[in-house]
Amino acid sequence: MSKTISAGRTPKIFIEKIGGDLSLVGWEGDDILIKCDDDEEMRLKHEGDTVNIYCEDDVSLRVPKLASVSIQFIEGDASIRGVMGAIELKTIAGDLSIRDVDMVSIDTIESDFSLRTAKGNLFVKSAHSDVSIRDVDGSVTLESVADDLALRDVRGNVIANVAEDVVLYLNPRADNVYSVTAGDDILLVMPPKANATLTLNGDEIDVEWKGVEKDEDATSRTVILGDGSAAVKLIAGGDIRVTNQADAGESAEDFGNFAGIGVDWSGFGDRISRQVEQATQRAQRKVEEAARRVEQKTREAERRISHRGSGKPVFQVGPWSWDLSSKGVPMPIKPQATDEERMLILKMLQDKKITAAEAEKLLASLEGGS
Repeated sequence: MSKTISAGRTPKIFIEKIGGDLSLVGWEGDDILIKCDDDEEMRLKHEGDTVNIYCEDDVSLRVPKLASVSIQFIEGDASIRGVMGAIELKTIAGDLSIRDVDMVSIDTIESDFSLRTAKGNLFVKSAHSDVSIRDVDGSVTLESVADDLALRDVRGNVIANVAEDVVLYLNPRADNVYSVTAGDDILLVMPPKANATLTLNGDEIDVEWKGVEKDEDATSRTVILGDGSAAVKLIAGGDIRVTNQADAGESAEDFGNFAGIGVDWSGFGDRISRQVEQATQRAQRKVEEAARRVEQKTREAERRISHRGSGKPVFQVGPWSWDLSSKGVPMPIKPQATDEERMLILKMLQDKKITAAEAEKLLASLEGGS
């Protein structure tokens, strides 16, 4: 299905749900072009400069550059480019890539998030995977990042709470505030003439800076660089390294967990994004393979399920056999079960093939209980 709508140069677009992937691009035209893979799965409502969209499939949108967009839910991945009106996103289950926008506000990102070039502020309430941010004129607020953060060239303030590693490349501006908390290590790279007051707390603190004395035993330090006009506060569950060396990424493997990040500052954002994408693909392949194994085990188990006169099933996984009748007693043949067998029991409970009580019996038996 392809449909064209005229709603002015500054339309308000409300997207209730995208059941697949979303491609959203701002263009110079005045019309809104909507393409959906299945027209039976799409609903549109147009009144004046307001357009409401609902689709259970993949959607491609071309909108005027000054359009504002509000999205409730995206089930797949999303790519957003060149939209200069406000962008609000409630929840996305897949990966999110944003380029060349103005102001962005996001509640929840379930997978990886990458943003490059924003004129306004960025706010993210919860990101459940890796985050890569580069070239933001406004401020960045990340209330919760579950994995790693790579951030470079933010002209406004920065507030971030990150569960794992953080790599920062900053050119601090006078009176700006940069406050970052990480569960693991933090690597901060700044220009040699940076003006900042650093407040640092971590397991180990390494400030590689001309004129700054080493203090190998310190877990808390305050360091003033230049006129100290910007405030930089770093709190790490692991180590903190501060440096003005342009090749810091090359020696990062000697510091904390950064060996896995492999930062090359000449292509900072691109390299991080590629690594995130490759890791995501590897993880997806593992998930799909595990799902196939579970599905196969489930089919095998279903063929082995029989019912006795009491109506209770006899359940067998490999050489294990359990009678789930009121008088049945689990009789394990081998001393220890595999993770696949545990997953199979939970899968059968989820599919309502056994009751919670029956699942509890099986799980207890796996652990050697009665």
